Amino acid sequence: MVTLKDFTLDDGVFLVKLSRKAVETFLKAGVKISPPKNIPEKFKEKFGVFVTIERLSHIGPKVYKELRGCIGFPYPIKSLIEATIDSAISAAVEDPRFPPMKLNELSNVIFEVSILSPPEEVVVRNRKDLPKEIVIGRDGLIVEYGWYRGLLLPQVPVEYKWDTETFLAETCMKAGLPPDSWLIDDVKIYRFEARIFTEIEPNGKVVMRDLFKELKVMKESEN
Repeated sequence: MVTLKDFTLDDGVFLVKLSRKAVETFLKAGVKISPPKNIPEKFKEKFGVFVTIERLSHIGPKVYKELRGCIGFPYPIKSLIEATIDSAISAAVEDPRFPPMKLNELSNVIFEVSILSPPEEVVVRNRKDLPKEIVIGRDGLIVEYGWYRGLLLPQVPVEYKWDTETFLAETCMKAGLPPDSWLIDDVKIYRFEARIFTEIEPNGKVVMRDLFKELKVMKESEN
């Protein structure tokens, strides 16, 4: 059985470059690329995946990231290779929060691919204990209530420096629910983990993110 730990940095480089190629081809020709042939079997396994596209902006010497699109599959319903291609194109041109990307934007955006573990429901006797079951830097969250659903990837609370209660509240609001809805028994909370690969600069070096290390660096810089 293939798990997140089976995906190496080389695999991540392949998926990130594939995402960029899928978007570039779609923006140039309006067609979806076919999955490469002779790929390792692990890429044919079904996995949830999200592709995040961020625009870089420069203010003085500092570089800031600004979300440009983020779409994916929370559940393992497609092969990883297909899901990555589809998610990349959708993040570029179908995210309802942004206008469709244009080709000239590609030189100023970075691509990030998050491979997800299957979501598992977090079950507690007392809903107030939910924050104790969530680990910032490890878990992503899904909130579901009827037709309402919201998802936030594990990197989000790290980047915004949220605690677990804020993370729960923000995921509820992402689902279109009041922030304290996680305290209601009928609202389902799921957690998942992710293997995250990202470009350092547009079309540049790809690294595997270590969210716990990022958290440690943030805390040290604050002291």
